[in-house]
Parts: sequence; structure tokens; C-alpha cells
Amino acid sequence: MKKIAPVYLIVVGCIAIFAFTVNQQNDIKKAQWLIGTWQNETSRGIIYEKWTQVNENELAGKSFFINENDTIVFETIRLIQELDGLFYIPMVKNQNEGLPVRFALQSISDSTMVFENPEHDFPQIITYTKMNADSLVAEISGINNGQERKRMFPMKRSK
Repeated sequence: MKKIAPVYLIVVGCIAIFAFTVNQQNDIKKAQWLIGTWQNETSRGIIYEKWTQVNENELAGKSFFINENDTIVFETIRLIQELDGLFYIPMVKNQNEGLPVRFALQSISDSTMVFENPEHDFPQIITYTKMNADSLVAEISGINNGQERKRMFPMKRSK
């Protein structure tokens, strides 16, 4: 039996790591359609969600109300590409003691992203679906108090 040269194994390993890294970076690129300001009109007012690009591996989001001249931020979000995947990391005011919660990417396409954290109380699943260039639906779902729950937030791009 012929021995495989160690250099050959190193080259094959480097190619595999490179291919994996390129594929992972494509996940954050598929999320670029989130960038911009989105709004959801509710009976209590308009909720905004604004996404900006921090760098090639991270998007930053925040959800907020505008009350007269005051902007009230109630959630900040990091969408970050790490070596082991893409993560949706919200920090919600007055929840989870103000600590971030990590949701791991389960699936992604050019128009849908699904993140999951089965250990979180509620939601366990967060989904973003691009309907067209100017509308999306954000959805939170999972088990809450023993019952399956789902809440949808249709949003349109703010002009």
C-alpha cells in the first residue's frame, strides 16, 4: 500500500477549509436584502426595523418606535457570520435580563432565513421571508406555555 504524502493531505485539508469558509460567507451575503428600514403599522403605532451592514461578516438591526420626537429602541440584533455558521442574536429590552440570545441558522435561500434555538422559552424559531423587493414577513414561533404559537409581522420598506 502506498503512503499518501503529508503535503497532499495538507493541501486537500486547506482546500476543504477554504470551500467551507466561502460557503459560510455566502450565507451572510444571502441576507443582504434585509439592509434598509422596514415598517409595520400596528394599532399602537408604527414599528420600525432598521438593518445596516457593519462589515463583511455582520449586519446590525434594531427595532424601534418613534413617539413624537423620541425614538424608543426595544430590540437590537446582530446577524453575524462565524466559522461555525450564521447567527441571529437579539437583545430585547426587559427580557432575558438584557442578555443576548443566539439563534442558529437552520436554512437559508435568496428569500428566506430560518433561525432556531430550541432551548429558548419563546420564540424558538425566527423566520424572515422576502415577499418582494419592498416587503417582507418576520415571524416568531414555537411553544409558549405548552401551546404552539406563531406571530407574524408583515413589513414594507420605508420610503
